[in-house]
Amino acid sequence: MRRFPANDIISLVSAAPRRDLGESTGPDLRLGSLLDEADAASLGELPLGYGTPEGHPALRSVIAEMHGVAAEDVVTTVGGMHALFLLALILCDGGAEAVTTAPLFPLARSALEVAGAQIRLLPLTFDRGYRPRLDQLRPLLCARTKLVSIASPQNPSGVRLSFEELGQILRLMRELSPEAHLLVDETYREAVYGADAVPPSAVSLDPSVISISSLSKCHGAPGLRVGWAVVRRPQLREQLVLGKFNTVISCSSLDEALALRLLERRQQIIAERRVQLAAGMGAVASWVAKHAQRVEWVPPDAGAICCVRLRRDAIDDTGVERFYAALGAQDTRVADGRWFGDDGRVFRLGFGRLTVAELEGALRSVGHALEQAARSGET
Repeated sequence: MRRFPANDIISLVSAAPRRDLGESTGPDLRLGSLLDEADAASLGELPLGYGTPEGHPALRSVIAEMHGVAAEDVVTTVGGMHALFLLALILCDGGAEAVTTAPLFPLARSALEVAGAQIRLLPLTFDRGYRPRLDQLRPLLCARTKLVSIASPQNPSGVRLSFEELGQILRLMRELSPEAHLLVDETYREAVYGADAVPPSAVSLDPSVISISSLSKCHGAPGLRVGWAVVRRPQLREQLVLGKFNTVISCSSLDEALALRLLERRQQIIAERRVQLAAGMGAVASWVAKHAQRVEWVPPDAGAICCVRLRRDAIDDTGVERFYAALGAQDTRVADGRWFGDDGRVFRLGFGRLTVAELEGALRSVGHALEQAARSGET
């Protein structure tokens, strides 16, 4: 029997602590903010029948405009994870090789494992700012490689790969793995800070690039189980549509209708969230500076997350466990780096969900946990 791997990250969708810095999203969008009286009336007439396997045409058109592609290149899925699983199953059958990174959002690796892919890991390290090294990627690629799966901006670090870096990866793939596709999870692409520019989608680089995204992170609507894949190669896109049909038939008609209303209002919704993200990142930067003798961080490029590390010269190995225990005692949570395949000294800190005042209060609790962790002996 094939088994799905377990990971403690599942606790993030269980009961939340009072001070939750483990989450990677912003505040949950409220349904009422999407619907005026006319919208509510029109939804009352919505037939609750099957949708199409490709997805609602108007929704696909809006998503296509966001990525600079044709609507026919877009397939909607039941969240971004559905797309990741289907593409892993389609591209990595028969034990094909797949390259992905460590650390990584654990469910993205799970998709490859369950599909039976032979996984080869490209290490991304805190000390290098979570940027890939081409000399480490080269020996991982071969003719059996069918998929290279990365995220940009990354989860857990929030680090974005430049178009130059993505282009270098593609050139290596053309040389060593000519049949491989480059899958880029762009869930945080539009979650920039304040007035920062939003980069174009990676799908503009090459037809072999697949973009995955969803409404869960930038838009604050993980409860609408709508994601999408942008696939420019017709044969692969056909298989994705058939895979969707053979697993869920179609997305929820109600979810897709609400997703369309959200994306039609996305500029206003995301603009407000970018202001909050910028304020949250500023609060984290100030906190890291205040506690610089005990922690260090990699500043993120986008998203509601960053990676912070407990300094070895301030906190010993037993202090790492004292740190997490002290957080639990204060009803506070961060995301343990081990969830993502990183060192336990590293933790993902989410700064987009709370107000600045709430965030600063939660960070004070983390500061108290640092004090506990720095003590020698048991506390």
